[in-house]
Amino acid sequence: MTMPFEHPQPKAGLEAIAGCWRDFRTAAAFLTRLPVGASPIPGDAAAPGYLSRSMGMFPLVGAGIGLAAALALLGAHGLELHPLASALIGIAVSVALTGALHEDGLADLCDGLGGGRTREDKLRIMRDSRIGTFGALAIVFSVGLRTTILAGMPTPGTAAAALIAAGALSRAALPVIVHWLPPARGGGMAAEAGRPDLARVVAAGIIALIVGLLILDDRAVAAALLAAGGAAAGVALLARSSLGGHTGDVLGASQQAAEIAALAAVAVIA
Repeated sequence: MTMPFEHPQPKAGLEAIAGCWRDFRTAAAFLTRLPVGASPIPGDAAAPGYLSRSMGMFPLVGAGIGLAAALALLGAHGLELHPLASALIGIAVSVALTGALHEDGLADLCDGLGGGRTREDKLRIMRDSRIGTFGALAIVFSVGLRTTILAGMPTPGTAAAALIAAGALSRAALPVIVHWLPPARGGGMAAEAGRPDLARVVAAGIIALIVGLLILDDRAVAAALLAAGGAAAGVALLARSSLGGHTGDVLGASQQAAEIAALAAVAVIA
């Protein structure tokens, strides 16, 4: 008796590709303002954990954001603008693409930690959409540090490569934090997004490492990886001790700290 000839592997491969594409679109919809199609929103009961399943693609989206910023920086340099102006234009493009998502999280976390005495006070302040003194200063320092670090790079090409690598590495830290820390609140984005499994955490790290190795030398990638990881871990530890876990604002602040650290590491090696 002959068995019908089947092709299970190509079908499985197509399903895997479709899943990766879906995860990439979800990650891009969350991390950017790009019109990549409808995605579930936090609170949609029909899609529990939708965001956690896309976190393996965060570094790839981050590399794309970094690439757009890098092209803007190189374009401004081509117009013979001052390195400081060129760097600021690159940062402005990244902020425009993300809708200041991470900067907003940094500001809210700094307002909460700076203005609250108890855990409940800190979380309440972080929910307030208004930006206080600590938050405003945090954004000034974040934009200022990134701009001056990029302007001090030896070449515009090095600055452009650093933007791409930092964009990927800083966002690879986010699934690690979500996997490791519990949500600080019972509701909100952090609780509704779900917890990524270890496979997606590892995938995010591998993608970020590949991106870095494609555009930077080994020493610069190692330094940026260690710096970004250390900075993100520092924010996560502070959140655990002060808030009892992570929130969306903690993730935004972690990305900002990791990006600044990665850029600084590349600048030192360069």
